[in-house]
Amino acid sequence: MARSKFSLRSRVFFSMILLVVMTSLLILGATFYQYYSQSDDYNLRRLERKETQVKNHLSYILDRDDAFNTIGEKQLDFYEIFESIALIHKVEYALFSLEGVPYFYSYVKTENMDQDQQLDPKITQELLLNERQRIAIQNEQERGRFQSSYSVLFDTNKQPYAILYFPYFEDVSFSTTELNTFLMRLFQIYFFMLLVAIIIAYFISSYMTRPLETIRARIDRTGLLKGNEKIYISNASKEVDSLVNSYNSMLDALEESIAKLARSEREQAWQEMAKQVAHEIKNPLTPMRLTIQSFQQRFDPEDPKINQKVMDFSKIMIEQIDTMSRVATAFSNFATLPKLVVETEDIVEITRLSIDIFEPGIIQYSSSEEQILWDIDRTQWIRIMTNLVQNAIQAVPQEREPQIQVRIQKEILGLRIEIEDNGLGISAENIDKIFEPNFTTKTGGMGLGLAIVKNSIDSLGGSIHYETEQDCGTKFIIQLKK
Repeated sequence: MARSKFSLRSRVFFSMILLVVMTSLLILGATFYQYYSQSDDYNLRRLERKETQVKNHLSYILDRDDAFNTIGEKQLDFYEIFESIALIHKVEYALFSLEGVPYFYSYVKTENMDQDQQLDPKITQELLLNERQRIAIQNEQERGRFQSSYSVLFDTNKQPYAILYFPYFEDVSFSTTELNTFLMRLFQIYFFMLLVAIIIAYFISSYMTRPLETIRARIDRTGLLKGNEKIYISNASKEVDSLVNSYNSMLDALEESIAKLARSEREQAWQEMAKQVAHEIKNPLTPMRLTIQSFQQRFDPEDPKINQKVMDFSKIMIEQIDTMSRVATAFSNFATLPKLVVETEDIVEITRLSIDIFEPGIIQYSSSEEQILWDIDRTQWIRIMTNLVQNAIQAVPQEREPQIQVRIQKEILGLRIEIEDNGLGISAENIDKIFEPNFTTKTGGMGLGLAIVKNSIDSLGGSIHYETEQDCGTKFIIQLKK
């Protein structure tokens, strides 16, 4: 199955649309990436900012009361202060000792705190060994992405006194709303851009391929027998201009070749005419020679019908001589072979006269009616029948007795004329060549007989075909229409 091919115009059009779509997708992807990057950065900075505010507030309170070293002992005294810090900054946090013992939970009452809420020793150890003495943890929960930080708190003497736990839920509701609004506007803009891109791509692809369409149309009209025109395209690209120049150069070479071909065809036409004329003149000579020899052998001065036989003999010879004379006259006048002169004739009688010049006894002639009047060219019909009968006789091998049958049958729509022999038939390799000029299976002759016969019958508005059987013979059938 042949693979379908896209035109250059379609390729240019779809390439431009694909470029716009790919660009839009890349911008959309970059927008999402930028949004999430900014969101992460914003929440991280917000976490650090809130954490710093709580640290500063705690440091201020404990420094004021000189309670850095007694926070574990006075945690109940500071409970309301620690809780107010959570309310002021609107955050949740927790304080632990350096060993991980809880001092304060903003989200757990003091009486509910127990040893199970101590820090994991691994976190405490990692925190104290960390260079920044701060670690941050991220995980996903049902409420959204959750971040938490653990950091060591220092007093005014840079001595650690507690661990601050700071949980933080990222609030992305506002950002998500903004993103959805932005994407909706972006989609509207991209949809409009896509429509504009389709229109622009259509006109650009049409503009780019119009010169190629012009070239294609001219190439389709280019031929040996056509009036070929050169292509002139203004404002063409360098590539198209090169193609146009190549086409115009090819036309110049083609015109030169056409001129050479015309000269060659004229010379060949003269050669073919000479062969055809020679064939037309030579064709009746053999049966004329046989007729003269036969008449000479059968001539009997004492025969009471001698006068009638001489008259018939003279009539046959005059018909053949007139045919050769017309051919010679046509050639001498540099014209074609004798022009068609159609008259109403008795085709039964003309056919009988055509075959009477051949050896008696080998041709069986029959007609459905004694007289059939038909519009034909008398001279041309004699040539047709002479050619076909002579070919039929020559198709019979020497070891066989020739049996040639010529039949005329009048039908409703016209005439059917059959010339049948008992020869060897036409071989398979020659079936398609039988009516070609210069084709022959004989050692002599120029192979123009059947080609001339076919052209002559065509000029009479008829047709000819044949039926053949190997080693049994061939039947040529002529159909003449009313």
